[in-house]
Amino acid sequence: MLQPKRTKFRKVHRGRLKGKLKKVETLLFGDFGLEALEPCWLTGQQIEAGRRVLSRITKRGGQIWIRPFPDKSVTYRPPET
Repeated sequence: MLQPKRTKFRKVHRGRLKGKLKKVETLLFGDFGLEALEPCWLTGQQIEAGRRVLSRITKRGGQIWIRPFPDKSVTYRPPET
């Protein structure tokens, strides 16, 4: 699963979601791509699940490039607090 090797601080500020890019027509890698319909935070587990599905579909016939990286740790408040 993806995670940074070393970070300067344990946790980062949450910040805000700025939105998606306007009409990107060229791909940097490959022939096909996935486009996000809305902005969201992606966790390492979600990226890994998507990678497994894509690798199962392509089998040995293709390469997969994964560009997003989960370098922002988001924590949740435990229940009953």
